[in-house]
Amino acid sequence: MTISLIVAIGEKNEVGCGGNLLCRLPADMTHFKEITTGHPVVMGRKTFDSLPKGALPNRRNVVVSRQADLQIEGVEVYPSLDHAFIKLMDTDEVFIIGGAQIYEQTLACANKLYLTKIKASFPNADVFFPKINYSEWRVLSQESHLSDEKHPYAFTFVELER
Repeated sequence: MTISLIVAIGEKNEVGCGGNLLCRLPADMTHFKEITTGHPVVMGRKTFDSLPKGALPNRRNVVVSRQADLQIEGVEVYPSLDHAFIKLMDTDEVFIIGGAQIYEQTLACANKLYLTKIKASFPNADVFFPKINYSEWRVLSQESHLSDEKHPYAFTFVELER
């Protein structure tokens, strides 16, 4: 099983602010959907709560939560990442989609990173991605995009593998 982390980060590893993404980048949303569709997505409960329409369609949604009695329709809920990974062992690639605690717990065992590196910093951010030691990773692909009328910031899609 390949463990992949997928995230959009600012220049200072910012991920979110007030339970929301840093900004809206339609191309990033499309990129996220294309990469994760058909695969399990693993997230913490707060990340799930931030999804505007609930469970992501065409993906096996897995929430990790310490709430023992938590049940969410159409979602598998497990008390730990270990439990979730045991249930997902038969899958080829699993995507970790947040939040900060889940990223922190999985970065060391991740095989791939799908980063959207936003060319801006966000001083009001309150959620951060853990520090990445880029010397442990090799770049598989990189695709830069300029800001435009739909995208307030320039950004780069970077795929890394360990």
